[in-house]
Amino acid sequence: MQIKLGEQLRTLRRRDGRTQEELAQAVGVTAQAVSRWEKETCYPDMGLIPSIANYFGVTIDELFGYQSDRDRKIDAMLQSVEAYQIKSRGDDQWVDPCLNILRGGLAEFPQNERLRLALAETLTEAGWRRHQEWLCYDEEGYLQRDYDRHRENPCWAEAVELCEGLAGQAGDHAIAMQATAILVLLYRNLGETDKAVAWAKRMPELKHCREVLLASAADGKEGAGYIGELLLELAGLFSRQVVYALMSKLSHYESDAAVEKLHGAISLFDLICEDGNLGRHHDEVISLYLYLSRVQWERGYHDEAFDSLDRALEHAKALEALADGVEHPLTGLLVSLAACPPVVCAGVAAALPEDWPFWRSPDFSGVEREIKADPRWEDWARRCRE
Repeated sequence: MQIKLGEQLRTLRRRDGRTQEELAQAVGVTAQAVSRWEKETCYPDMGLIPSIANYFGVTIDELFGYQSDRDRKIDAMLQSVEAYQIKSRGDDQWVDPCLNILRGGLAEFPQNERLRLALAETLTEAGWRRHQEWLCYDEEGYLQRDYDRHRENPCWAEAVELCEGLAGQAGDHAIAMQATAILVLLYRNLGETDKAVAWAKRMPELKHCREVLLASAADGKEGAGYIGELLLELAGLFSRQVVYALMSKLSHYESDAAVEKLHGAISLFDLICEDGNLGRHHDEVISLYLYLSRVQWERGYHDEAFDSLDRALEHAKALEALADGVEHPLTGLLVSLAACPPVVCAGVAAALPEDWPFWRSPDFSGVEREIKADPRWEDWARRCRE
């Protein structure tokens, strides 16, 4: 990389509103010397470099422009990984390319926390795609994970090692929090629930989380916007926990209770966005309708199951229509001022038959054979691909 120290000195000096004379006086040289540095006809003595960096409040790396060059390279690596949209895909074709990008980045920048977190996140996702999450129900009908199989998952073992270091030592608090969240789930999957609970207890209570505090931090339009964002985040969180609560005990599926609870979870989004414009939250409703169709079929509501599949397809099409690179404001009464960043997605509708029923517990193999034998399934799958 070409060193442009003079250009960087001039940029920093102008940023802080300093003259050449002021810089010269601060580090004990003449103004003419500073002028020559900026023209790059000569460079400061190495002994002066720490004083110059301290004067501008930057690191020596930043003074020489290394920081910005490094950040650009790291940003490019992370953007390459993000382009694979791994969390919205059901396949594992992205695993090796993404891991290669991140391992290559860490070979060059071994201590970079952003790359280490990205690798931990990618390994966690890869562990599900390549080695699966093994679930069963114990003698009392409660959901239980197969810890022995999970301990043989090499992706999760490596992710735990990365997250332990980040959760305990990361200089960036946000990265430490994200690493802790991953660590809790992985420890649970590995059967180390004492550790999972201990790490979880280090996190803030729900009432002290960022979204709740932001909703209390401002008045006027800004405050209304934060409240709208909080409502949607809570709806997504609540609906997922409803599903997990249902799956936690097999007997929940012995009556129509599961159907009723899933309808209730979906109705939260209708309450908050009465006009049907959910922005990126269409994705959450898609998964709920897919799972609802599975439960409805099992309970004998076959026509209703295909109605739910059609609703999932409608939301998938609505989500894809928003993925044009621009912001589409939310228009519901309670959320019209909420931030709505551009949606990034591809092939959501086409992937629905493969994603069905989204959540895989309890065992759905019998339902799968029956519903896919119905002629309406192939018609629905065809419309998903159109």
